[in-house]
Amino acid sequence: MAKKNSASNDKKQNPRQDNAGTSKQKSKSFQYKKNSKSFKSRNGSAKKYRKPVDETPLRIAFLGGLNEVGKNMTLYEYKDEMFIVDCGLAFPDPEMLGVDLVIPDFTYVEKNADKIKGIFITHGHEDHIGGLAYLLKTVNIPVYGTKLTIGLIQGKLKEHGILSSAKLNEVAPGDVVTLDEFSVEMIHVNHSIPDAIALAIKCGAGTVIQTGDFKVDSTPIDGGMIDLSRFAQLGDEGVLALLSDSTNAERPGYTESERKVGESFDVLFRKAGKSRIIVATFASNIHRVQQIINVAASLGRKVAIMGRSLENVVNISAQLGYLNIPDNVLINADLINKYPSDSLVIITTGSQGEPMSALSRMAFSDHRKVEICPNDYVIISATPIPGNEKTVGKVVNELLKLGAEVIYEKMYDVHVSGHACQEELKLIMGLVKPKYFIPVHGEQKHLRKHAMLAQGMGIPVENIFMADNGYVAELSSKAIKSVASVPAGKVFVDGSGVGDVGSVVLRDRKHLGQDGIIVVTASLDYETGQLIAGPEVVSRGFVYVKENEALIEQARKVAEKSLENCYYSNISDMNAIKGKLRDSVSHFVYEQTKRSPMILPIIMEV
Repeated sequence: MAKKNSASNDKKQNPRQDNAGTSKQKSKSFQYKKNSKSFKSRNGSAKKYRKPVDETPLRIAFLGGLNEVGKNMTLYEYKDEMFIVDCGLAFPDPEMLGVDLVIPDFTYVEKNADKIKGIFITHGHEDHIGGLAYLLKTVNIPVYGTKLTIGLIQGKLKEHGILSSAKLNEVAPGDVVTLDEFSVEMIHVNHSIPDAIALAIKCGAGTVIQTGDFKVDSTPIDGGMIDLSRFAQLGDEGVLALLSDSTNAERPGYTESERKVGESFDVLFRKAGKSRIIVATFASNIHRVQQIINVAASLGRKVAIMGRSLENVVNISAQLGYLNIPDNVLINADLINKYPSDSLVIITTGSQGEPMSALSRMAFSDHRKVEICPNDYVIISATPIPGNEKTVGKVVNELLKLGAEVIYEKMYDVHVSGHACQEELKLIMGLVKPKYFIPVHGEQKHLRKHAMLAQGMGIPVENIFMADNGYVAELSSKAIKSVASVPAGKVFVDGSGVGDVGSVVLRDRKHLGQDGIIVVTASLDYETGQLIAGPEVVSRGFVYVKENEALIEQARKVAEKSLENCYYSNISDMNAIKGKLRDSVSHFVYEQTKRSPMILPIIMEV
């Protein structure tokens, strides 16, 4: 049976940690500590896990999160045991028409399901937990995460109808989960969501540290500074490799403290005067939401929450004690029109200009509850993710057209990053002193810059491993090298369909979106292949038929001639007939219009 910290020790690690006996999920989670696993605290009396170094190499497979922003997923393998770190999603690029989400390819995980002993989640952001429900539907692996992270995961698994079968295990900073070949220690770090952790992974080959997303915040909102002393202790013991967050590797200096944003909110809220205040931020940025609520309450304003994802996160965070909401401050969004403008703050989603988000609908006068007016004071408390600049700019322009005053990140200190800048990245390298360095979590430019920082810190270039999705790094005390790759592509989620949309479907959607479609229907005699009825030509998204009847009629005649030629040439193969029909109509349409719509022949044999 798992061994757990005392209640007093738990509170030292996490002031908000409830007593284990009060949590239903907590009691459930410890049922899964029997199969050759133990659960210890490094602050307790249990001995530290430390095996002698052997020459069996450690393998690290990168299944997502490299050369991209999102769908982070890493798999560790030592001898006959594996475990996973994170299982996130990415949001689709503009050319991924109709795609809702992008998740990692789970082929390699499913193939090795019997070897995988657990999934360790570093924090509760979508790019780290968003793909978990899709994975657990195919492979039911125990999941380990901190209190808030598990709470957010529970909400997702409930939506997918698999919560009751999931093996969720709650851990806290300082805890160590011991598998057969690995031990995994949780280390507290600062990020833009509470309960974020780094992982110290130990096996016979040595110690590997994976930072997760982090920054060094000496004045964090939740009061717990990153555990730099533990990083230093591990560095003194000897670290084989460091996998570190590269998101802000291009930015010099240090990342500002989250408290800086709270100070800006206080100034801006007072400046708003009698205006209604609307603040858009990331749904998962609980620290930001807490500061908005604090300032609003100090000024006697009520707070309303807009956006389904934000409502879910706020409810879960409040229930678990990560949000402190004063009495009578939070109001139902349906009641906002009953309060005067100068006594109201609306917190909403849409800081990235997402088309279906609450702020976007407000900007385009499509929101059921909020109508933007000249008396509105809108604060966009986020930096546009690369690629979202145009959509954010469009929302800002529409808000300005409606007369609202708009404050966004570059104008005032209304946003700080949750990721470490160069000096913080170098600080962690200096404390950890790794033999090998692997930059992770970022696009190529971020990874390259982070590698350059490592070189500047004295790590030899041959000890820096530049990975990509699908790469497998093999580490030992002698060398780090790349071995055979594994499947690590993109799986598209479209509605309830997972993986049924591929490159061919996306190509067709793009073709349809750019050039439209022409459908040619005809009936042929089954015995002779002679034309019986048609052909009929129908156009969608190509030309307006009523104004181009002559063109459509000419296309019909071309189709008819093609079918007759097939009959007189004794061509009876249906695929060949469709191919010739498609080619002839396509050639005619291009000659007339210089466009290439999709040609879809439908032939029925009677």
